[in-house]
Formats: sequence, structure tokens, C-alpha cells
Amino acid sequence: MALQELLSTPVGLLSLFTILFVVVIAIFFIRFISSSMARDERRAARRREQRAKG
Repeated sequence: MALQELLSTPVGLLSLFTILFVVVIAIFFIRFISSSMARDERRAARRREQRAKG
């Protein structure tokens, strides 16, 4: 019953769209933040190496 309402009524379709949109945005933020953290860690490691050498 609930699945039928979710897929057949305008309010249900908007709710489904909103849920999917939030999931996509969450995945984007997780990937973006993870890549930023990895990039910053690589930069910090290079700086530590340069300071150790110099």
C-alpha cells in the first residue's frame, strides 16, 4: 500500500525524488570530503619531507 502511494501520487513522487536527491548529495559530500582529506594529507606529508631534508 505505501509503496503504491509512493510511486503513484504526486506527493509520493516528490517524496521519492527528495529521498533520492538527499542520498546523491550525501554520496557527493562523502567523496568530496574524502578526496580533500587525502589531498591535504599528501600535501602535509610532502611538507614534512621537505622540512626534514632542509
